[in-house]
Amino acid sequence: MFVHDCLAGLTVGLVALPLAMAFGIASGVTPQAGLYTAVVAGFLISALGGSRTQIGGPTGAFVVIVAGIVLRFGMSGLAMVTAMAGILLLLMGLTGLGAAVRFIPRMVVIGFTNGIAILIASTQIKDFFGLRTGPVPSEFLPRIRLLVAHFASMNESALGLGLGTLAIILILPRFTRRVPASIVALLACTSVSVLFHLPVETIGSKFGGIPRGFPPFAIPDFQAEHILPLIPSAFTVAILAALESMLSAVVADGMTGDRHNPNVELVAQGIANLVSPMFGGIPATGAIARTATNIRSGARSPVAGMVHAFTLLGILLVAAPLASYIPLTTLAAVLFVVSYNMGEWKEIGAIFQMDWASISVWLVTFALTVFADLTVAVGIGLALAALLYIYRIAETTTVSPVTEEYIRDGLPHVLQGRILPPYVTLLRIHGPFLFGITEKLVEATANVEAFAPVVILRLRNMTAIDATGIHAIETFAKRLNESGRAMLLCGAMEQPSKLLQGGRFLDRVGRENIMPNIQTALDRAKEVYDSLAIAKAS
Repeated sequence: MFVHDCLAGLTVGLVALPLAMAFGIASGVTPQAGLYTAVVAGFLISALGGSRTQIGGPTGAFVVIVAGIVLRFGMSGLAMVTAMAGILLLLMGLTGLGAAVRFIPRMVVIGFTNGIAILIASTQIKDFFGLRTGPVPSEFLPRIRLLVAHFASMNESALGLGLGTLAIILILPRFTRRVPASIVALLACTSVSVLFHLPVETIGSKFGGIPRGFPPFAIPDFQAEHILPLIPSAFTVAILAALESMLSAVVADGMTGDRHNPNVELVAQGIANLVSPMFGGIPATGAIARTATNIRSGARSPVAGMVHAFTLLGILLVAAPLASYIPLTTLAAVLFVVSYNMGEWKEIGAIFQMDWASISVWLVTFALTVFADLTVAVGIGLALAALLYIYRIAETTTVSPVTEEYIRDGLPHVLQGRILPPYVTLLRIHGPFLFGITEKLVEATANVEAFAPVVILRLRNMTAIDATGIHAIETFAKRLNESGRAMLLCGAMEQPSKLLQGGRFLDRVGRENIMPNIQTALDRAKEVYDSLAIAKAS
């Protein structure tokens, strides 16, 4: 196990190297600030966290808000925000509020990630094309107008290196995943830049290189008059850190079969963000892509995450001066790939199959993230989600007389008197299945190996569903399929039935596996079981 963890930590450390520097630059600070964060916060999150394979460090979620804070309040303001966010995360973990993160609905999460991905990509256009523009505005529309106005100043050498970086990152994984594509791209494009003396901007020409040595310890210069203006930003950083770390931990659980402790994880995130500014770092959280890489590389325990931090520290101690030759266009290309991967663009098609209220929440959150301010987007997105929750409950609550027709229509759904065959497990969802509640399905189905070959999910008493609920059922269906089992749905009421007719949901579950009542579901279960038995025998 120790050998596997060391190899995984070494691999993810190399993957994190260009990302940490790129996130530092994109955040408006130095590349070494990103590296210091990955070393210090990455070690603490792995050593103290509630997920065995979580990798922590700087991520794209903070790029926009960090850049705005640095622009207005400088590095001392950023240190204050990071520390205050750390305190909030500590309080959330110590008071048991780690589970409260699930009350942020999927529409809001997707709106955030779509918007942040667009913003990150827009901040990298200047370096990718090597444009000569001077200072670039922090607001999206003025930034785009400036870039368009100066597009004629494009540096062809920078564009060539950027495209070369993209090509390596996108093509190399098709042939091998043993070597991190981003590291190959970094080494290859830096070598080309040096050998041919290409006239491109580098870390050295812009930042003077990266100093060799340990992350320097210093108590930040806190300014009391900045506390009140920075409180909203601190709340935003804390919410984003909690949200991304919990999402990353859930991904890790799905890949390993483990179960993370959300409150312990938030305590670790809080400590990491309290300590990070003391070593020149920026906000940190769990990183989904690096966590997945860690697990795929064979990680079994927190040792891998700590080795990842030591790998980056070793690079700082030995090879830091070489970083001065890295072209900024190469790091911009790395962030283009990151922004695309984090955007969850495939979810947009499913969003437009939802009702108008869900689409509105996503659209408002996305638009505010891009065109207004991330802090505003977080607040309004959560407020809209709360109103939508109330709307869902009100919409599906009815008062009506019991008639003979109602009794007759209910007979096919009655369970009394029916015999469940041994190849069927019957589960039911009772009440609204909305954001904040879907974790109950995960908890009730933690061990799918205990289920029969065919699982029927009875929805007769599920009064409402939203995008988060649909995603939870899709995820459950995927887990069952991966274990060699099948899932059927039956008895959905009017509002859930409409939303379950979305094209993507039907593709994943199968139209033929959505039945009107329990009797038709049992008949279908016999057919599915027979086909599973034939497939297993062959």
